[in-house]
Amino acid sequence: MNAYEVLKERGFIEQLTHEDEIKELFEKGGVTFYIGIDPTADSLHVGHFLTVMAMAHMQRCGNRPICLMGGGTGMIGDPSGKADMRKMMTVETIDHNVACIKNQLSHFIKFDEENGGAIIANNADWLRNLNYIEFLRDVGVHFSVNRMLAADCFKIRMEKEAGLSFLEFNYMIMQGYDFYELNRRYDCVLQMGGNDQWSNIIAGVELIRRKTGKPAYGMTFKLLTNSEGVKMGKTVSGAVWL
Repeated sequence: MNAYEVLKERGFIEQLTHEDEIKELFEKGGVTFYIGIDPTADSLHVGHFLTVMAMAHMQRCGNRPICLMGGGTGMIGDPSGKADMRKMMTVETIDHNVACIKNQLSHFIKFDEENGGAIIANNADWLRNLNYIEFLRDVGVHFSVNRMLAADCFKIRMEKEAGLSFLEFNYMIMQGYDFYELNRRYDCVLQMGGNDQWSNIIAGVELIRRKTGKPAYGMTFKLLTNSEGVKMGKTVSGAVWL
């Protein structure tokens, strides 16, 4: 069985951007893909474990994972599925959390890069020192505000009294840029993540296709929720830490 068949059989897959093309890609094997983790705590939680398991299955089927640490995006915070703005963290706290999460991932993923193992990357390497004007001209021009506001991750927050901060509004663009950078640096062609990341993943897929003309794909997994149907994460009471 190839990785697509394994994930499908085990009930991981929720949505795909280009199902037929992704099936064909997995039949060939050797796919470089990535999953992003924002370091908003010093430990992974049980919700992360679903995506880590999917990453492990992908690696065992001959594909190469990139574990992207959000040392840059973590300074903003993903508004997806959140009723309120995330707590702002210092650079020191973020870097400490990144180091802890790297250590945890090594229990599940093989990181011997010289022998085709997984890659650890950190988007702080390209996000923290961006020139804002150049970024707007090079990347922002490819994003439609109309389409961004229609995304569920933004619509829910817009309906709240506190609204959506301009800081958080930039998150989707930054995550899309992450995919573009990983495609350019490592020939990464697939982003995977929880179903709450669907809009962010599409942003990256479309950015790569518009800027390079090359194919890029996205896949989301079903979310692990509590008894009230709320996503189990770091900032929800009763979080189960790995």
